[in-house]
Amino acid sequence: MLFREVIGQQAVKQHLAEMVEQNRLSHALLFLGKEGSGSLPMALAFAQYVVSLPAPSPVVEDLFGGMTALEPKPSFIHPDDIASQPAFQRAEQLIHPDLHFSFPVIPKKSGDKPTSAGYIAEWREFIKSYPYGNVYDWLQFIGAENKQGNITSDECNDIIRKLSLKSFESDYKVLLLWMPEYLGKEGNKLLKLIEEPPPNTLFILVAENEDQILATILSRCQLVKIPSLETSEVEQALVTRAKANPETARQVAGICEGNYREALQLLQHADEDWQSLLREWLNATLKGGPIAQVKFVEELSKLGREKQKQFLRYFTHLLEQSIRIKVLGADQLIIGDKERDFARRLNKIASVSQQQAIIEELDKASYYIERNANAKMLFQAVTIKLYHIIQDKTLILMA
Repeated sequence: MLFREVIGQQAVKQHLAEMVEQNRLSHALLFLGKEGSGSLPMALAFAQYVVSLPAPSPVVEDLFGGMTALEPKPSFIHPDDIASQPAFQRAEQLIHPDLHFSFPVIPKKSGDKPTSAGYIAEWREFIKSYPYGNVYDWLQFIGAENKQGNITSDECNDIIRKLSLKSFESDYKVLLLWMPEYLGKEGNKLLKLIEEPPPNTLFILVAENEDQILATILSRCQLVKIPSLETSEVEQALVTRAKANPETARQVAGICEGNYREALQLLQHADEDWQSLLREWLNATLKGGPIAQVKFVEELSKLGREKQKQFLRYFTHLLEQSIRIKVLGADQLIIGDKERDFARRLNKIASVSQQQAIIEELDKASYYIERNANAKMLFQAVTIKLYHIIQDKTLILMA
């Protein structure tokens, strides 16, 4: 993967290139970015770039006791030009012998002690198909179902073993460790290796949540922040990469908040009528009574987890736009006439503070959906909370 294949992140790309050009490359980097920001593709592109750089020429002693390189020192190669190097093809296919990976895995059978090496074929296919995927996508890809992925003590031992070996052909040995949040206390096994690694060893950790990383590991890494993508960058990527029509791309980009994974998920269900479903929910909550509420919750609970999250995200998006209309008068920020009209109706139902309270409940619901909460119980609870938040201002949302 080349830098130019990573969506946006121009400032990060320039920073990383300068680190190599100015010989300021730290031995441990932490790429920290929210889901869908591209932290994994960015780290992959950088790791492939580093292992593909030509090694310095060997140095020998000359006749007068000085040290002389057999060949001139190779000039700096920009990341976008690294594809011309012979090693890049192997790095791009994730088969370079000096490029190693570590990531959450599950036991394949009872009593198994899994390591990333046992899932390398699946990892290569996953990266090819879902470079912007999250850990949930990965665990489902390997058939984890409801099993919890981990980076185990055996995995840490394997990392230490692999990085203790001499590099095969590159000047660097690179370990890309995805989701260090899944390292338990056994991650302390890696502390000495991270702090005092063998020469020309590079650790690249890729994380989404800084608070869930062992503090002892965090303190030993140089932070590389990966910001969320700009709406325009997501929109352009949807058109050029996902082949979305411009209008749909604009609508999806406006909802996903810089999360390209979320944008792709929304694009798959772009024809879903979330607005009608939301209207049905609000009318059941505010006017229909308990029977209508139970009936709607039953219907909503039958949707898959991803669709439930997208539905909640759509509701949150409309509430945010509704608040902008009331506070800023920013009608131009609304996506489409139907959404603008619905957002104005939401302003008749609830005040800004009420809408903010609803957004908080929707965010909590999304969090619990991610963690396999019972859908019926969850949406029944949210329905009751919505009723109590806006019970004094009811309005039937007619089509």
